[in-house]
Amino acid sequence: MIDEEGRPAAVRSPSRKRVLVLGATGTIGRATALALAQRGHEVVCLVRPRAGVGGRLAPEASAAMLDGCAVRFGHAADRTSLARDGFGGEEFDALVSCLGSRTGTPKDAWAVDYQANADALALAKGAGVRHVVYLSAICVQKPRLAFQQAKLAFENLLVESGLTWSIVRPTAFFKSLAGQVERVKQGKPFLVFGDGTRTACKPIGDRDLGEFLAGCLDDESRWNRILPIGGPGAAITPREQGERLFALVGREPKFRRAPFALLDAIIVILAALGKVSPALAEKAELARIGRYYASESMLVLDPATGRYDAALTPSTGSETLFDLYARMIRGEATIDRGDHAVF
Repeated sequence: MIDEEGRPAAVRSPSRKRVLVLGATGTIGRATALALAQRGHEVVCLVRPRAGVGGRLAPEASAAMLDGCAVRFGHAADRTSLARDGFGGEEFDALVSCLGSRTGTPKDAWAVDYQANADALALAKGAGVRHVVYLSAICVQKPRLAFQQAKLAFENLLVESGLTWSIVRPTAFFKSLAGQVERVKQGKPFLVFGDGTRTACKPIGDRDLGEFLAGCLDDESRWNRILPIGGPGAAITPREQGERLFALVGREPKFRRAPFALLDAIIVILAALGKVSPALAEKAELARIGRYYASESMLVLDPATGRYDAALTPSTGSETLFDLYARMIRGEATIDRGDHAVF
């Protein structure tokens, strides 16, 4: 079946489950909650009273964007609230966590990526949950940053929990790669690090990833497995992203290169100043995160060769990054990147 947008309609689940979703007001969390509801599951979402970037979503707005789901208000990073307002002493069949720290700084990472998810896992066991689906990230293959180490620590905890689990490690999200559309439309150059060919990814859209996460509850081939996943099509480099974007706006490609040495110098300076200023120490970590993404591909790392391999990175879905670019240029789509903004 095809839906009103010309895409394959959501598959109905053969077994209706009661599912608690965490992180449901994030772009991936929302897509996942809606996909679960469309499959016929009873979906309960715990969201903050003031959700979204900067707390700008009022309770009514959160409820409206999660149509078909029961929305409860509380704080997933507070174990007492999670137990009282989320689980509420009730039984659930599954827990789906799209919960992740917004900044990736060490304090936030260990409080949210690890501890909040660990608390949810412990409470899930008492609520009768049999299956946990966790949205992780493909970059934990090389855990050099605090948020990667925190995610990996929770992955290990989940694997050892005794419950059925599905750990989904997506490649780059559309929202992290859509920040330069307006720049190019305005005639500005596309920014790349180095020559723009050092890294590659298989970008995945919110809806395609949400449907993949929701499908983990029914597809036994995804149970008790770590699941790297990318979007449709071949892997693309930042330079290829820029070239296609210029083609879509009908202009000759124009690039501005930023040297890796510039990022390295910024990190050194901020790290030194961070010894006396916690705020600058956080900025140093953010710079390290930027440096990591500028130099590491978001693809499966082949353990035999130590290299990233597009052929080993599975694909799913139907929407490409360039489909999104075209819709943005036509004014049919916008992206709220929040803390994912780089440019």
